[in-house]
Amino acid sequence: MNVLLVYAHPEPRSLNGSLRDYTVRHLREAGHAVQVSDLYAMKWKAEVDAGDNTASEPGARFHPSEDSRIAFQRGTQSADIAREQDKLRWADAVILQFPLWWFSMPAIMKGWVDRVYAYGFAYGVGEHSDMHWGDRYGEGTLAGKRAMLVVSAGGWAPHYGPRGVNGLIDHLLFPIQHGVLFYPGFDVLPPHVIYRTGKIGEGNYAEVRDALGRRLDTLFTAAPIPFRKQNGGDYSIPDLTLKPGLAPDATGLDVHLAGH
Repeated sequence: MNVLLVYAHPEPRSLNGSLRDYTVRHLREAGHAVQVSDLYAMKWKAEVDAGDNTASEPGARFHPSEDSRIAFQRGTQSADIAREQDKLRWADAVILQFPLWWFSMPAIMKGWVDRVYAYGFAYGVGEHSDMHWGDRYGEGTLAGKRAMLVVSAGGWAPHYGPRGVNGLIDHLLFPIQHGVLFYPGFDVLPPHVIYRTGKIGEGNYAEVRDALGRRLDTLFTAAPIPFRKQNGGDYSIPDLTLKPGLAPDATGLDVHLAGH
């Protein structure tokens, strides 16, 4: 199978750098083809601007989504964007690996999403009617592919637990897992989170590495997070709210999981 690893850490000699190298080696030894988008090494441009459309008119008013749509449709996207889209088309699974910085992904990875997820490629697709509100949240260009987050965090696991001061890790990652990944169609696996990274040294690195290896071994077999599909009958259209008979006494992010 084909795996794309999108990686964001500025220091190749870091824990993340070592685990990146291990991931590539482990997956290839298992028979998978692997491509890596190492965003810092690539000097990825994170900012969305008029230059993302190589045919933009000088002095014209810049409209990010409309310019993105035109560039995608006409084949005038900048070459770096088109290359990353080709990698996504090629991949059967995508891994986003990053350190949790201020409760989210590093800015350079958010910039990868902002630019690569063009209008017509990752959003703005499908019929919009009173029965079907676009191909998104379980449908879309990337449907049929798998995705997983590999996240490093400096805090202890209880800090990100149900009563932890940082908030539940699944809630912190919800905008990425449900929005960035499930929105364009990915089947999203539970995240692999590595806690207390500042306390990992040579003595316990092997344990951390092997735990990641076990998750990589299930990349194509593990059950995905059971997010509700937008057009699967659970939501009223076009207001896109969960129907009254489902989780009637509940609110919050967990209502978007089947079975809640």
